[in-house]
Amino acid sequence: MADWNARQYLRFEDERTRPARDLLAQVPLERASFVVDLGCGPGNSTELLAARFPDAEVVGLDTSAAMLEAARARLPRGRFEIADAATLTLPRPADLIFANAVLQWVPDHERVFPRLLSLLAPGGVLAVQMPDNLDEPSHVAMRETAMSGPWSYKLRDAVAARTVLPPPTAYYDLLIAAAEQVDIWHTIYNHPLASPAAIVEWVKGTGLRPFIDPLEGDEKVQFLEGYRRRLVTPYPMRADGRVLLAFPRLFIVARRAA
Repeated sequence: MADWNARQYLRFEDERTRPARDLLAQVPLERASFVVDLGCGPGNSTELLAARFPDAEVVGLDTSAAMLEAARARLPRGRFEIADAATLTLPRPADLIFANAVLQWVPDHERVFPRLLSLLAPGGVLAVQMPDNLDEPSHVAMRETAMSGPWSYKLRDAVAARTVLPPPTAYYDLLIAAAEQVDIWHTIYNHPLASPAAIVEWVKGTGLRPFIDPLEGDEKVQFLEGYRRRLVTPYPMRADGRVLLAFPRLFIVARRAA
């Protein structure tokens, strides 16, 4: 995929930051000395972590140079570096690894999640939030649009860019052997948006990227219009003229055994 577009991502900053706030509220740490914001994006989650743990060394990690540039502009005194969640190493054990809306893009959770837990100090916390929305109309329509147009041969890989998350029981079993506590829950956010076109703008910053990045010019325009039309029926106008985007998210907070 092309690099991330921080400006597009932040068009819905309040809505995107809310799950990070909700995740952080459940982190059972009174203090921390070393905090890792894994997949920090444009720094909105890093800002929350720095405020929660003002005495900690907080480092933001991401694979996107564009996102890191936006994060540095947001937090000029922050520390931001290129790193991949799949191969993460740390200079010392962390008190908190905070992974908000990143690990859904990373394969092989059976290996990655226990490994992340192993990078924590005893009593440290792994806090994860992942969109769990591949069966929502917004994402079903992406796949249908991809497979129904002249671009289908270009978008076969896009359909497989993310896979359905395993059930909560799978994550519990992955983590509990080395954790003293594993807390898992789902939250469904219902975001009021102006129209189906606003849903398109929302997902252009995240889930739609694998579908539109391979397209060019009129092809991209036609794909986006076809996708928008597919959203009209499942997202009807509400009483105030807006639409509601239902957005399920999976939360996991695991505390490493002391």
